Formats: sequence, C-alpha cells, structure tokens
Amino acid sequence: MTDTAWIITELQQRHRTFATTVCALAPDRMEHSRNGKWSPAQHLAHILKSVRPVALVLLVPRWFLRWRFGRINRPARGYPELVERYRTKLAAGGKASGRYAPPPIAAATVPGIAAGVERTVARLCHRLRGWSDVELDTVLLPHPLLGKVTVREMLYFTMHHVVHHQALVEAEGPGA
Repeated sequence: MTDTAWIITELQQRHRTFATTVCALAPDRMEHSRNGKWSPAQHLAHILKSVRPVALVLLVPRWFLRWRFGRINRPARGYPELVERYRTKLAAGGKASGRYAPPPIAAATVPGIAAGVERTVARLCHRLRGWSDVELDTVLLPHPLLGKVTVREMLYFTMHHVVHHQALVEAEGPGA
C-alpha cells in the first residue's frame, strides 16, 4: 500500500470511527461538558471545522500555494515526528481558538455534523488522489499551531487530530 493510499484509508476510518462514537452517545452525554472542557458534540464540530479547510485547500493551484507560503527548507516530517511536534505544542499550552473553537452544540444537530464530517473527508480523499508524492512533500500550508507544514504533514496532522479528540471524549467516560 502506498503512503497516499494509507493516508486515505486512515482518514476515512478514523473519522468514521469518531463520528460513530459520538453518535452512539445518549443525547444528554453528547451535550455534556465538564470542567470547562468541550462536550463530545463540540469535539465533533471542531473536527468538521478543522477538516473543511484542508479539503478546500487541495483545490487551490499548487503554484499559488508555493507563491503564498513558500518552499520547504527542512526535511519533511514523518507521521511520528508530526505527532510528537503536535503533542509538544499542546503541552506548551497550545489549543484551538478563533474559528476552530466550536459554540455549544445541540444533540439534535450531531447526526448532521457527523454526515458533514463524512462528506468532507470523502472530498478531501478524492482531491488527494490528484496530488503527486513530490507535491505532497514540497507544497506548504499554514497550520495555526504548527506553523508551515507540508501537505503530507497536514494530512498526518488531520489523521492524528481526530484520534486525539476521540481519546479526549473517551477519557470523559460514558457516565461523565
């Protein structure tokens, strides 16, 4: 399996698993937040807010992205290195803000958000098929916490990000 095929498979599976997890919760649990943390519904909405720009940017011409964000001047990071960099940024106090921070979310809207996640990930994966390995490793994108990352690194982040939020929801437990 190529790295791109692996990325596509993991993006689809991880996002589907997370959406299914949130949708399986009782409505009061979906909306419940504790200690100022997000509710499971807010986590799902945050994932949708995070995946949409990635799917959209894959439509932008590569030449424009190179012109806007420059060229890579360091070795590309693999999945483990990207995950470690993200964890380090979180440990230093990094968190979602601005347009990525979700408002309170009603349980009744969760199925629609879950469907939106699935559609958006499907679009992202479809668009990804048009990118070469060289482009994935040389075209840069801005990330609000990680700075400039390659498209492949952004995809690695997107894969890990949903797992991170799945773990946060699961850590709250079914009765939280």
